[in-house]
Amino acid sequence: MFRQKKVLQQRLPAPGAINQFTHVVQKDQARKLFSLLSKYIPESTKEKRQRLKEEAKDKNDKKKAKGSSKPYFIKFGLNHVTTLVESKQAKLVVMAHDVTPIELIVFLPDLCKKMGIPYCFVKGKARLGKFVHQKQCTVVALTDVRQEDMNDLNNLRTYFNGVYNENTGIRRVAAEPILSNKSQQKLDKKQSKKKQKKQAKPTEPPAAPVEKS
Repeated sequence: MFRQKKVLQQRLPAPGAINQFTHVVQKDQARKLFSLLSKYIPESTKEKRQRLKEEAKDKNDKKKAKGSSKPYFIKFGLNHVTTLVESKQAKLVVMAHDVTPIELIVFLPDLCKKMGIPYCFVKGKARLGKFVHQKQCTVVALTDVRQEDMNDLNNLRTYFNGVYNENTGIRRVAAEPILSNKSQQKLDKKQSKKKQKKQAKPTEPPAAPVEKS
């Protein structure tokens, strides 16, 4: 099934709005991005329950709550991230390149561009899912980071802003269909026959002018 879908996507032409999802982040920048995301993995249900218990206990004992402020975590989920982009709370948006159906997320790059929020595409929903305790994840966003990671975030924002937000070419260039060997051979034969017919067609001499009496 996956192979048939991949082959079908290669055979059909894709408009620029869909073809831009194939321009994924390069390996060196992806390594830096995943290193930053790994520092802000959301807490599990057990960890969250334990944190809330400790905060409640500190309040009951009338002590200063330890870490009462909510920790910085990755935000995920298409609806949640869309709301963060619209309110300009998101600092960086990361989208998977293989979202199905693509209509669910095809609007988000243009929305990020309109709001001035850097975005990028990475390979695999499963890869993003590892950062949020899910099997698959379509999109994640960073809203706040700790002070020591601010420089790394700003560098990634600057890089992705130039590669994706300001690069209008990736949204305009459509993907050309990749034909199979058999189809390509048939097409070549048709083109060669047309050329032979044009070359074999005799050229008629110009008609002599008719003299008027």
